[in-house]
Amino acid sequence: MQVLHFDARFIRLDHHDGISRFSVELIKALAIKVKVIAIIYDLRQLEHLPKGIEFVLLNNPQSPLEMFIARKLNELGATHVFSPMQIMGTAGRKYKLVLTLHDLIYYRHRRPPQDLNFLVQLIWRVYHLTYLPQRLLLNRADAVATVSKTTKNLIEQHNLTKRRLGVVYNAAPGKPTTAARSMPSSKSLLYIGSFMPYKNVETLVRAMAMLPDFELHLLSKIDKSRRSELQELAESIGSKVVFHSGVSDEEYRRLLMESFALVSASRDEGFGIPLVEAMQQGTPVVVSDLEIFREVAGDAGRYFSADQPEELAKRIRELGEPKAWVETSKKSIDRAKLFDWNASADELLELFRKIG
Repeated sequence: MQVLHFDARFIRLDHHDGISRFSVELIKALAIKVKVIAIIYDLRQLEHLPKGIEFVLLNNPQSPLEMFIARKLNELGATHVFSPMQIMGTAGRKYKLVLTLHDLIYYRHRRPPQDLNFLVQLIWRVYHLTYLPQRLLLNRADAVATVSKTTKNLIEQHNLTKRRLGVVYNAAPGKPTTAARSMPSSKSLLYIGSFMPYKNVETLVRAMAMLPDFELHLLSKIDKSRRSELQELAESIGSKVVFHSGVSDEEYRRLLMESFALVSASRDEGFGIPLVEAMQQGTPVVVSDLEIFREVAGDAGRYFSADQPEELAKRIRELGEPKAWVETSKKSIDRAKLFDWNASADELLELFRKIG
């Protein structure tokens, strides 16, 4: 493969979501190895990409013109195309194509991303009522990539594709710290993520009542009604909770370096990038016992039952011994090294090699 056309149209213009960041970091790693031509729909997307990268300006993926994008790529002489999503138009394509299915979480929690237009949100809900549309989309490709072994197993379990299936791990920006850390004096526990019901933030708040010396920091933006619910719960049981309502990347890294642990009581997840981000900094992760969290954190993680705040409190107290904290921190740094964009780029190129 001499040239790879990368579908970069899911790079957001405001702030990154998971797929936007996945696109940016994977392109950066791939561009060192092969010639990459970015497919964009807005010139502002180039601000996130390597300087001087070649690009083609095509339609927004939410446009009806998506039906004709394969013909345009044929005319451009594309031979190998990768998309970080599975919805790319394929009618009449003459090139090798790898599509991506990140996870199956929206089959269990069908609320669509709120930044999509109304029609797309409606289609999204209908789409996730059955696996048939997913099978139809994925089988249009020559191969399918996903970001974890957990999701790969689910794709196989539900027979979602007949195509070759590969794992291109998600990762976090930057590299793991190499400096060993000592246990911080801070008693802050961090949570970053949405406040949807399945995220189960209430369990985190309840656990704080059993950890009077600790303070829970909720970093993400939160609407007023949800904040009031959690604040009322915290006050009723004496939990210390701080609402940040959003932090910059720099603030987030600083808080990770200063905190005692990152926590999550989620009942379901597609991956778990915050775990990788924390482990990169040597910050222990104390999380609910999910298969995907086990895959990401391995023996570096401390686990508890999602609806047992007393178990979470116990895991935190176990880390209170400096030796235990330092050992967990070292394991976290080592574990984070598994999630590397360079290795992910190699996996994607190997997947293309296998399909010719």
